[in-house]
Amino acid sequence: MLLDYDRLGALRWLLGGISLAVALFLLLPILLIVALSFGSSQWLQFPPPGWTLRWYRDLFADPGWLDAVLASLKVASIVTVLSVLLGLLAAFGLVRGRFRGREVLRALFLTPMVLPVVVLAVALYALFLRLHLNGTLAGFVIAHLVIALPFALLSIGNALERFDKAIEDAAVLCGASPWEARLRVTLPGIRLGLFAAAIFSFLASWDEVVLAIFMASPDLQTLPVRVWGALRQDLSPVIAAASALLVAFTAALMLLAALFRRSKEP
Repeated sequence: MLLDYDRLGALRWLLGGISLAVALFLLLPILLIVALSFGSSQWLQFPPPGWTLRWYRDLFADPGWLDAVLASLKVASIVTVLSVLLGLLAAFGLVRGRFRGREVLRALFLTPMVLPVVVLAVALYALFLRLHLNGTLAGFVIAHLVIALPFALLSIGNALERFDKAIEDAAVLCGASPWEARLRVTLPGIRLGLFAAAIFSFLASWDEVVLAIFMASPDLQTLPVRVWGALRQDLSPVIAAASALLVAFTAALMLLAALFRRSKEP
């Protein structure tokens, strides 16, 4: 018995060490970029010869970078609202509906998650050229909505499947209309799914680069496109500063999601 406990303890230490090694392997490039953003060298040199905030000052002093940040925030915010609304309606139809071809329709909604992004980008680019939507805010929103909607549909659909519909039916029996019961009973009951849908939809748009490259124009570029373009021209540490801000904002949203979920759990 003692030997079994010793083996179990050794196995736990082994699994813990492997998990730590994998985590460091995944986080090391991110930590490297963050360190380079504070380096005093004019090039992406590691280890940095010194430390400075110059590249962040240059980043916020450049109108091109600020326009890219604002464009990313604007597109991601609009995509989040539309993705949650459309995902909510689609989830109700797919979860509550009983019609032929429902599973086929669900698969079509989830296709952008498994389709190579570059194939989707080329297809949307060819379509938007005919519709004169390339380089426009509407084109960006529609393109990003295509990849964000599946995340919203999955999050809301899973929350709706776990929600006990008998509670909604009880509200109707007590005098509420079906729509009032959905608004006052069902939506608060699936709030975690709605919040998760909003977070994942925002991040899907905020971090997207392949579709954004095909949709971009000289007058409208998101932050990932700006970073990609700067990488092709030079290797200024301003790129590292912009990348660090992308990582920090993404991490902050994920932390907010975790805190919100913990606060709402019973």
